Amino acid sequence: MTSTFDLRTKLSQALRTGHATDLDHALSDERDFIKDLDSLRSAAVLIAITDRPDDPGVILVQRPDHMRNHPGQVAFPGGKIDPDDKDAIHAALREAEEEVQLDPAKVDIIGPTDRYHSGSGYNIQPILGVIPPDLPLIPCPEEVDDWFEAPLEFVLNPKNQNAHIGEWRGERREYYQINWQNRRIWGITAGILVNLSKRLDWLS
Repeated sequence: MTSTFDLRTKLSQALRTGHATDLDHALSDERDFIKDLDSLRSAAVLIAITDRPDDPGVILVQRPDHMRNHPGQVAFPGGKIDPDDKDAIHAALREAEEEVQLDPAKVDIIGPTDRYHSGSGYNIQPILGVIPPDLPLIPCPEEVDDWFEAPLEFVLNPKNQNAHIGEWRGERREYYQINWQNRRIWGITAGILVNLSKRLDWLS
């Protein structure tokens, strides 16, 4: 049986080993479509991994259709880094608590992984952490329609990460998509998962 310590140690070691390897050329990003990287707004998301024996999952949220940015899309809990936030970790935990009432005290932070520069104007810092399974998460209706847990092994498996080509703002764009059950995980969220899978290659 996998304990929180075991899962945390495994994730931490894999992340540290992965970041010791130069993967920048292979990572998913949208910076090629951004004219001024310095103009991007800072944001943070929480990659919350559930400590399930032999089958950890990742918490994802479904955005409402009425939202101005990324309506209806699947995302990680997260958002803009506010002036009052100490750092990206604090922002990711704050947003997760606001969006699904995830108690920050329940999150065992492992650390940051690769930033994602989005064409929608954000410099996103993903924060990896481990949480107990089956927490009573409650979505904030203004920001979250629903939340779900997808198997980590499935979303990080390159066989399930499908590359697509589309058009956005008149430009040809490549993006990733992961289909799990009736959920379409694509764009920024899928890109972050693709990057994480390259860092945590022990799961692929």
